[in-house]
Amino acid sequence: VVVYCTGMTRNGAYCMKNIGFLSGNAVKILAAILMVVDHVGFFLFPDLIILRIIGRVSFPLFAYMLAEGRYTRDKALHFTVLFAVALLCQVVYFFFDDGNLTMSVLVTFSLAVLMIYALQFCKKKLADGACPVSVKVLSCLLFVCTVAGTYILNEIFVIDYGFVGCLLPVFPALFDFKDIPVPAVLGKLDNLYVKLACLAVGIALLPLGTDLGALEYYAFFALLPLRFYNGRRGKWRMKYFFYIFYPLHLAPVSYTHLRAHETRRHL
Repeated sequence: VVVYCTGMTRNGAYCMKNIGFLSGNAVKILAAILMVVDHVGFFLFPDLIILRIIGRVSFPLFAYMLAEGRYTRDKALHFTVLFAVALLCQVVYFFFDDGNLTMSVLVTFSLAVLMIYALQFCKKKLADGACPVSVKVLSCLLFVCTVAGTYILNEIFVIDYGFVGCLLPVFPALFDFKDIPVPAVLGKLDNLYVKLACLAVGIALLPLGTDLGALEYYAFFALLPLRFYNGRRGKWRMKYFFYIFYPLHLAPVSYTHLRAHETRRHL
């Protein structure tokens, strides 16, 4: 059990008491297991709605941890690896799924990463008293353009979870002020409860981006394990493992689905 201090940090952010016992790795492993359950339900047992309900919890867990990963040292490498895996998956989908151009959740997260980085850059420039007004305005425009570009891409392509899904990881990052000198009033908003509340707003909008409708509201159960997230990565460096895990687990599930489909066609 990890207990953080209570009080103000040097940059004004509020340091709250946290009884979390789940590391970032633990949350991601849970999300990966639930994702497998969801895909097994989607591809192999579409009549078992309970599997899709259980799987609804996975996406918000990954979304929140993606927002936590904004502190990565090499942001360009982070985005490049994520987008490269997403692109590889799309090529496989195109050739093995009759030219399907639906964009996977990795594309969703790639766009989310760009928006989060633009948001953090904007906040840093706005909080920098020595920064020229013109640069502050341009940083805000950069964030707005990134969001607008994401919206336009969602209008052109079918992207998993839609525009709202791309925004979901951005919601918990709204009041993140780590290493950003902000007034104490704003600093108090940088805590787990506010981040989870922001995530909850995004979850409430998820039905707008998928065809599952009200089933997406089961994603609110993701708030429970996140309440016990301790803010630490965990002992092992597993960030890129989870990006690779997506195509690795999807391949056998999809293959089984295609084989079963072919078998039914020849019966």
